[in-house]
Parts: sequence; C-alpha cells; structure tokens
Amino acid sequence: MVKQKEFTVADAIVKELVEAGVDTIFGIVSIHNMPIYEAMLKEGSIRMATARGESGAVNMADAYSRTTGKLGVVLTSTGAGAGNGAGSLTETWNSGTPLLHITGEADYSYIGKDLRYIHECKDQQKMMDGVNKSSYLLRLPRQITPFMRTAISDALEVPKGPVTVSIPTNFQAQIIPQNQIIETEIQPEKTEIIVPEEIMEAIISAKRPIVWTGDGIIHSGASEELLTLVEKLHPAVVTSESGKGGIPENHPLCIGNFAATPQFIELLKKSDLLISIGVRFRETETAEGTLPLPENHINIDLNPHAFNRNYPTKYGLIGDAKSVLQTINKTLAEKDVQPESSYVEEVKACRQAVRDDLNETIQPYGDFANMMNVQLPENTILVTDVTMHGYIWGNKLVDIHEPGNYLHMTGGGIGQGLPMAVGAKIAQPEKPVVLIAGDGGFMVNAGEMISAVQEDAPIIVLLFDDGGYGILQYYQDAAYGRQTAVHLKNPDFVMMAKSMGFEAEKVTSVREFDHVLEKALTSNQSYMVVVDANKIGDLKYEDSPEYIQSFRPHQ
Repeated sequence: MVKQKEFTVADAIVKELVEAGVDTIFGIVSIHNMPIYEAMLKEGSIRMATARGESGAVNMADAYSRTTGKLGVVLTSTGAGAGNGAGSLTETWNSGTPLLHITGEADYSYIGKDLRYIHECKDQQKMMDGVNKSSYLLRLPRQITPFMRTAISDALEVPKGPVTVSIPTNFQAQIIPQNQIIETEIQPEKTEIIVPEEIMEAIISAKRPIVWTGDGIIHSGASEELLTLVEKLHPAVVTSESGKGGIPENHPLCIGNFAATPQFIELLKKSDLLISIGVRFRETETAEGTLPLPENHINIDLNPHAFNRNYPTKYGLIGDAKSVLQTINKTLAEKDVQPESSYVEEVKACRQAVRDDLNETIQPYGDFANMMNVQLPENTILVTDVTMHGYIWGNKLVDIHEPGNYLHMTGGGIGQGLPMAVGAKIAQPEKPVVLIAGDGGFMVNAGEMISAVQEDAPIIVLLFDDGGYGILQYYQDAAYGRQTAVHLKNPDFVMMAKSMGFEAEKVTSVREFDHVLEKALTSNQSYMVVVDANKIGDLKYEDSPEYIQSFRPHQ
C-alpha cells in the first residue's frame, strides 16, 4: 500500500498560488513562515526572490505586478515583519495594484491575549486592515483553500488592491485532508457593449476634443484601441502620471503628463469634449481640483464608484476600457470624422510649448532628459523615486513608449524606488531598468542594492546627490527663511555601490553624464551613476505663494 504524502496548510497555500498562475514570490524567510517556504521548495515551480527588508519585498512585488499585469505576491514574517511592510502596502493601495501579502501570525491560541508571543503585536489584523484593501485571518486550517481563493479573487476584483492573509504559525504545518474543491464554471454570456447614440454623437460632433488617459488604459491592455481612437479623432491627449506609456509619448498629439500647465489649461477652457479613461483626477495633477474641465465629459471606468468622485461626469460608461473603446472605434470607423487642421496644429504647439518651458526652467537638467531620450531603448522601464529630479522632470520629459514601462510612487513615500526597480527587472529581465533617485530617499532602502546583485537583476541607478532633502530645503527657506534637519551626511556612494557588486562612477558635468550613461547601458550589469548636483547646479523650483503660506501660522 502506497503511503499518501502528508498535505499541510502550507502545501494548500502553495497549490492555490500555482493554480492562480503565480510564478514568483518576493519575501524574507522567518521562523513564522518557514513551512510555507518549505512547501514552495517542495513544489518547485515558484521563484523565491529574496529581499533584505519587508518594505522592499512589498515594493518588488508591487513593481512585478505593475510591469506584468499579474498578481504580485509577497511573503513576510508576522508582527514586526508585517509592520515593516505596512508602509509599502499603502503605496500598493494608492496605486491600485493587485497584490497578495501572505504573513504569519502568532499561535492562534495566543492572539488578542496580550501574552507577548514572539513577534506579536497588539492587533495585527487591525494594522493590516488599515493599509490594505482587505485583510483576512485564517481561523480554521481545513478551510485554507476557499480562504486563499477568496483573498486572491478580492485582490484582482475592481477596484484592485493589496490584500493581506495572516496564517497563524501553529496552523502552517498542520496536516489537513487533501480534498479537492471543484468550482463549477458558469460560462458568462457575452454581453454586447452598447454605447448610447447620444454619447457617440457627442464624440463625432466635437471640434476640440481632449482625451485624458490614466492607468485604466494600461490595466486593460487598451493601448492599441486608444491609438486607433486618437488617429480617428485627432484629439489632444494628456496623461496622468500613472497613465504614462498608455500611448507612445513621442506621438505628435500626446501632450503627456502636463495637465496642470498654463498651455494645457487654455486648451481645456476652449475644449468642447473631454473623454477620460481610467483616471482618478488626483489633486497633484489637477491643481488641487481647480482645472476647468469641460461640462461635456465622458468618463470610462470599470469601477462604478469612479464617477463624480473628483469631477462631475456627464456621461459615465462602466466597463473595461479595451472593450468600450473597441465598440466606440467600430462605430467611428463607419463615420466621416473630419478633424480641424487648425486645432491639430494648436495641440502640437501645446505639446512643444509645455516641454520647452520646463526644459528652459530646469537647465541644465533638461539636457539630462534629452540625453536619456536619445540613449534609452524604447522598451526601457523608468522608475522615479520621490525626488525633485523624478517628479519635476523625470516624470514629464523622459518619454515612455510602452504600457507598464513607467513606475512612480503614487502615494508619495520616499525610498521605494530602488526595490521597485529590482522587482521590475525580475519581472521583465529583457528590458533595461533605470531608476532616478535622490540621496535622501535612496538611503531608506539602500540595502536592496545587494538584492539586485543576488537576484541577477541588473539595474541602472541615476543618483542625484545634493547632500540633503532638496525639496524640504526649498520649502523651509521659502516659508521660514532658515533650514533644519534637512542636511544629510552621506556615504561615499561610489564606494558603497562597488562594495555591493555595482559598477559606479561620479559625474560632475552634463558631458560626463552623457558618456557614463552610455557606459552603464552597455555594461549589462548593475551600475550607479552618482550625479554631483551641487557641482552641476541647483534644480530650480518654485511653488505658489498660497502653498508656502500654508506652512506659516494662519487662521
């Protein structure tokens, strides 16, 4: 008689992950997740990518999901380990990334009893609930299969987001029946998408249309459909930061991530139609909700709660962007739509003007962006950390040509760029990955440099070193006329990078940057380019007097 192999809760977890198509998991091994690691090793098909901190591990899984469209999965320890990942989970929640966070929990009999079990925290479930879309605690080991399926489904359902499952340590190695749950498949009837004639007429009759795209285009894989729409209507196309790459940014009608600029605002004021697709209209991109959107506003979104959230919607179309655009394009193909040549030229002029203005304002760093556009292959993944060089020019002047090839910190937390870049390279090993980072934020997760080397995930880091928190130096000077706690003692970044297996060089001029970037791109290994920002010059930035005043005493 053949003895049946023992089947544990950990085995069931791995089985469900494999059936969900998971091929890579990021994390850190712990005494509180060892049985799950052992189950993955035994199963054999999942790559286990090791980070040096739980925060970085979550970022890597987040980037993996954003660049592939798949479910991101991260495995951490309980209590302090889960807490270390919490900050990065808020980023994942902000970006709407489908991510499954598997963490241990204290022995189930100890939870909530204040017995100070190792790694225990006061209320892990409440902590995880605060940073996730949802959080689940396994209470009955034999229910692990439906428990995991519910969590995975939750992460992938619109609105997508991170979901934490907490598995008590005493449950993970528990032997359970290896019974099969077979879900009967109900074949959904194909629902024909119908766009009302009133909406089609609004599109066809528009003389000054604008299309505003967000990450809904990228999530639905609708870039081709978007391009078809643009070639038919000849609208001005503006993107949210999350929507960069939904349309190639060298397209002559793509204004890009320049919504809150005087030139584009003038287009908005004169526009007779706005089609927004998968856009949140975040306050940072709409001048805190003050942009004058036209009343004739068609909003396409899969999430029914997206409509009228930040701006009024005249026509709300609930549906997947790809399917809705296919229907619209099919109808438009049969119509004679004649774009006004004068408007097309106006859009092209706006595209050039916003770039010229920014380029001139930030020199010599506009030259850096131009060099990157010349040298970077079109399939490059660009990651911008929360640094002035990232959110003033990197996210606007460096062109993205493919969907999923731009990653930024949607929630605004510093230091997450490095692990994001590592996760992106693991997800897309055939694509170059370039990170724009500042010295202050970079040190938050600097240990993840060695993860890039260990995981054979070569990335290029463009580190802009000005010896402090540049944006805060500006705000403190502007608001108070003095600075405090914003100057940093930094390591020798070149030496540090080389000690971790990177090639590294410091540059002190625009010409040197051009030369070293070329070397980095051809090296096929992890490379750090340390840009001495103090020698090259300050990055000029000026905020509104009203915002500066908000830091001073006021009623």
